[in-house]
Formats: sequence, structure tokens, C-alpha cells
Amino acid sequence: MVIRSKTKFLFAGKALTEKQRKNSELNLAEIDAHETVLRSLPRRLVFELTNACNLRCVMCGRSAADFNPTFFNLDWLRYFESLLDTVEEVTLMGWGEPTMHPNFAEMLGVIDQYDARKYFCTNGMRLHLLKDVIFKTRVDVFAVSIDGAKPETNNRIRRGSDFTKIIHSIGEIIRIKKERRLSYPWINFVFTAMKSNLHELPNLVRLARDIGIDEVKVVYFTAFQESLAHETLYNCQREVREVFEEAIALGEQFGIQIKLPYIQGEDIAEDKEHKDCFTPWRDFFLGSDGYIRPCMSTPVQFERFDINKPFDAMWNSILYQTYRQSVNNPVKMATACKRCYQSSFCNWNKKQTWLQMHEVFSPQWRK
Repeated sequence: MVIRSKTKFLFAGKALTEKQRKNSELNLAEIDAHETVLRSLPRRLVFELTNACNLRCVMCGRSAADFNPTFFNLDWLRYFESLLDTVEEVTLMGWGEPTMHPNFAEMLGVIDQYDARKYFCTNGMRLHLLKDVIFKTRVDVFAVSIDGAKPETNNRIRRGSDFTKIIHSIGEIIRIKKERRLSYPWINFVFTAMKSNLHELPNLVRLARDIGIDEVKVVYFTAFQESLAHETLYNCQREVREVFEEAIALGEQFGIQIKLPYIQGEDIAEDKEHKDCFTPWRDFFLGSDGYIRPCMSTPVQFERFDINKPFDAMWNSILYQTYRQSVNNPVKMATACKRCYQSSFCNWNKKQTWLQMHEVFSPQWRK
């Protein structure tokens, strides 16, 4: 199966409860109706546990921004417990490596008491420490960022990474999953495609087959620094198409789901600034510095999270209402939205999506 862009629906690893289903149906209806004040709760809570990281990936925007280290407060998670039987999913990811949070395992344990699915995205370097936690807390899905099909490529791009260690850790988790005949966790690779590693994508699909990975997802590299502009795949449609077609064929042969971005010139956004965005209806994003943001891929910050405020006062604040009104309006949308680089919603037909040098692309983290 090949998926080309984000849909309104989240990962369906387990059946929704009646409570979740009713909220999700209402939320989807409110998206379609372009409501600005929502009766539904978000279908996904996204918590950036930290903006700190244990790697120094060459392509990461961290190298072009000021990253004061911040960490998500455990008490903030406790605040959301009353919502965790209604939302579909809690996603633990952001600008940093979530597994570095000192309370990471405890947070998974808290969420596991409720019906919401658990998802996190990791660079994989701490998976060997989390093998037991993943099964104890019944993690539904996690993604591992891998930018090459062999150690030399991945470790060059993801500086500080150990490809062999990561693959061994994933293999151990999959072995336990099979031994216990479990349906979870669903595991996918996330591959950042650039000129120097694009050719390795088919071999990454083969590696996924060899170790039992369920899905390979590809995102394009966006350059935040002038020195890396040459690595983008802007105006490389022929090379991209050839590699994508081979990856698709292998995915079909091996039964591996393939998620690919649109090829430049074929994006369904056509001439719009970005694809229709539904994150301010579906997601509630809370940064590691305690600021509410529309999504991970924007410098826009709404307001500081207030543990003493009712959730609805923040979810339907004037800031959120205004954003829902403007995010898909080419005249009213925020400047950052006009040059959206969020992989699922941006317009890959536009040069500005590939090249973000000299732009303010990340928030100013404040403790």
C-alpha cells in the first residue's frame, strides 16, 4: 500500500471505544464545517517532551537555531488525564529526542491507564533501555528515524548515531513481539531523503523486510542552512521518481506499507501555499517550554499553558479560533504558514518549501 499525504484519520492500531468514536466523528464533522469554536475535544494530544537531543544530525534545524534545553513537566501530563479516554492518541515527539526525558517511562505508564493510543518518534539510540517498557505499557506504534540503509551513510548524516546498535534493538523488540504473538507495537522507519542518500531507499525497504518493520515513510529534506542547500531534492524529479517507483515495487512485493511525499510538480496543493491543514482542529500541541503551538513545524506560539485553566478555555481560545479561521486562507494565514515545511501539509511544488534559509522556522524556547 502506498500513501502519498496525511489524511484526516490517525493510525488505527486498535478499535476506538464508543466514547472515542463519538468524539472523533464530531471532530471530523467540525473540520468539514470549518467550525472555529469546537464542541469536540482534539483527537490527538501532541506533547514535545524535550527540545534536547543526543544526536547532531547534519540536516537538523537545531544547527541553525538557538535551542535552550527545556523539558515537559510531568504535572502537565497529569492535567490531561481526564481527556485520555476520549482522545484517540497521545503522540510524544517534537524538536528533541523524547526518550531522553527522565520521566519517559512513567509518562507511558500514565497514558496506559486509559484508552488513548501511545505513539512516539525516536532516533533509536535508547531503544535498548526501553525494550521492557514498550511491552509493559503496551506502546501501540513508534517510529525510528533512519537516514541510510548502511552504517556509513546513516552515521554520517545522523552524527552520534549507531546504525548497528539501533537495528539490533529493533530486532530484539520485534523478536519479543513475535514470541508473544502481539499485534503491537507497529514500527516504521522515517527516512529523510536528500541527494546523498536517496539511492539507498530501496535497500532500506529490503532491510525493513529482513527485520520485520511494518512501514517505511519518506520525508524530503528541507534546508535551513545555506551550506546544505545542495542536498535538497528540489528539481530532481527524474531521480526521485525512479527511486520511489523501485521502493513502491519492493513494498508491494514484501507487504510493507510505503509512505511517500508527492513528487515536485504533482503535489495536490497545486498553486496553493499548502495543502488544506486540519491540525488546529485535530491536534492540541504543547511544547516542552510550556507554550501551546498550532503544530511542531512553526515558530508561532499561542500562549503559555496554564494548569489552572479549564481545557476548553485554551482549546477554544481566541488565538485558536483565529488560527482556525486563517490557516487555510491565503490572505489571512500566518507568514510561517505561507512557507509551510511540515512534511504532510506543505506544497512540494514550491521552491520555498525546500529552502528555508534565513527564515524564522522554530519557536523561541523560553523557560
